[in-house]
Amino acid sequence: MTSWETYLKEERDRLLDELMEFLRIPSISALPGHAADVKRAAQWVASRMSAAGIESVRVLATGGHPVVYGDWLHADGKPTVLIYGHFDTQPVDPLDLWDHPPFEPVIKDGRIYARGATDDKGNMFVPIIVTEAMLRTGRKLPVNLKFLFEGEEEIGSPHLPDFIAANKDLLSCDMILSADGGQWEEDQPALTLGTRGLAAVFIEVRGPDHDLHSGVYGGTIANPIHALVQILNSMHDRDGRVTVEGFYDDVRPLSDEERSRLGRVPFDEAAYLRETGSVSIFGEPGFTSYERAGARPTLEINGIYGGFQGEGMKTVLPSVAHAKISCRLVAAQDPSKIGDLVVNHIHRVAPSGVKVSAVKSNSGAMPYLIPEEDRGLKVAASVLKDLYGKDPYWIRMGGTIPANALFLDYLKAYTIVFAFGLQDERQHSPNEFFRLSGYERGQTAYGMLLNRLAGMSE
Repeated sequence: MTSWETYLKEERDRLLDELMEFLRIPSISALPGHAADVKRAAQWVASRMSAAGIESVRVLATGGHPVVYGDWLHADGKPTVLIYGHFDTQPVDPLDLWDHPPFEPVIKDGRIYARGATDDKGNMFVPIIVTEAMLRTGRKLPVNLKFLFEGEEEIGSPHLPDFIAANKDLLSCDMILSADGGQWEEDQPALTLGTRGLAAVFIEVRGPDHDLHSGVYGGTIANPIHALVQILNSMHDRDGRVTVEGFYDDVRPLSDEERSRLGRVPFDEAAYLRETGSVSIFGEPGFTSYERAGARPTLEINGIYGGFQGEGMKTVLPSVAHAKISCRLVAAQDPSKIGDLVVNHIHRVAPSGVKVSAVKSNSGAMPYLIPEEDRGLKVAASVLKDLYGKDPYWIRMGGTIPANALFLDYLKAYTIVFAFGLQDERQHSPNEFFRLSGYERGQTAYGMLLNRLAGMSE
């Protein structure tokens, strides 16, 4: 065991207590009432980075929630690595489905239960304490490090593009490691080659200027919910393929080699259905479930609401109905273009008798793809192989990490997703947790990776 590993083992309880303290901060970026908590989390991260020996630490304004920057730049002739993560969390609803209060972390059965435990506070805490261990035991790092932790990832990083564009010199680096992500299974590593982009559209359908008695006016005045359902139903065919004109025009087809790599990942349909609680597989014909989940674009209805929502019956013809739509995008789709296509489709199919408003979100994210021959990616693969005793799967992540494409666009550097959460750890859901085994394995992995990346300059 190396000296930095010994340090992490000896300081395990203290470091775990600090993580629990971090998890108690309700840094929910989507809710204005928690803006002060997001700022408090930023200050906590900055203080913890300084305590670790990281230099030039500061909390920086973005026009929204802040970011935290720090660096250590004394490894002459070695690569400069930027480590990225986020300290904001998702909301906690529905609260009644939590076994424990979401911001009162509990350790049970080898798991830390709390909102933000795996996404992303537990994962982003790992490189901070590995840096501390290396500096406390060896007084130096094998590579130059920069850190950028943000407070808006869970709302699509709306202010990150302008911040990166204005701070390209500060953030310049040879590569990025993202502490936001995960591995395949507890005993199976994975490397993420791509993350999907995101476009969102909000629909409002208005009919009468107030709710009407459905017995008196039903059948004579258009029902906004009926109209909304017609609009939404027009967006897919029966097999799940998106019918919005031009939606697939810019999709980069999968090569035979890419499909072969994805095909090497075993798929247990029965286990997949048990995990999701679904009755059957569904999706675009001609593609496997993994291809659909990570390498094909989607259009999903995330919410639909209007009319009476309470218990029992209230026989009204509602005045308004709403829907929220998100599209997950793949290379080389553009979120702004896709948003326009969806908005145009909505207006084209809108039925008579109602007023329809469709607005695309301004906080879309570009899809991201890293070349398989990237040197840093190969080093990361070697670390995972040695740590797990088996080759990692090469996968596409269905979710969106806006920062990946932003870093490539502005810094001309690729991001390697290097984190240790697992898919079943209930990110964005009640009873989110982070396995202690993943938290501790991540520490070993980051130490190994930083040491091996130093050899890239030779």
